[in-house]
Amino acid sequence: MTRIALIHALAHSVDPINAAFVRDWPQAQRMNLLDDSLSADLARNAQGPGQGLDAAMHERFQRLAQYAVDTGAQGILFTCSAFGPCIEAVARRHAAMPVLKPNEAMIAEAAVGRGVLGLISTFAPTLASMPPEFPEGIVLETALAAGALDALNRGDGPTHDALIAEQAVALKARGCERIALAQFSMARARAACEAATGLPVLTTVDSAVRALRARLA
Repeated sequence: MTRIALIHALAHSVDPINAAFVRDWPQAQRMNLLDDSLSADLARNAQGPGQGLDAAMHERFQRLAQYAVDTGAQGILFTCSAFGPCIEAVARRHAAMPVLKPNEAMIAEAAVGRGVLGLISTFAPTLASMPPEFPEGIVLETALAAGALDALNRGDGPTHDALIAEQAVALKARGCERIALAQFSMARARAACEAATGLPVLTTVDSAVRALRARLA
């Protein structure tokens, strides 16, 4: 049985990706590693010059990945989109196996689509780290759903979804023809965005499971 390590920096990412695996690849054996201090430390450290994704953060990601490999994982999926360079370094060290950034598969799917893409995040650092990962040919507009993550943290899922859908509507007004939700925790808002805009909505969750299954199943 194929064993996939899911490494999380936000507790809210756990349920969406596990649900996607149950739906789309139930044969995969999943292990979940959660360090919810990663996002908090990144947000705090990013306030200082030269901080953020520093050497200490890179080392933390290497240790998490090595633990996953030591347990027999045949593929690793990181589920928080603000740590791209750290994940890329892990992928170089473990080049013999699939090591995916959470947004990697969605970006690949977006690259073959057409039209201006609206990218929504609920975590501000993602809007700095993720856009450079898209191919040059993609016209990208970004939006922060301010307050949405706080709403989710206090258990208010409907407000979380509504705030994201508001940004989807605003992006449509700015000329976007499709929407991408940047974080795994946002996948639950897909239906709300589709209903509010009538636009196709990509999620990192669904794209990631499709990509891993194609490479390992």
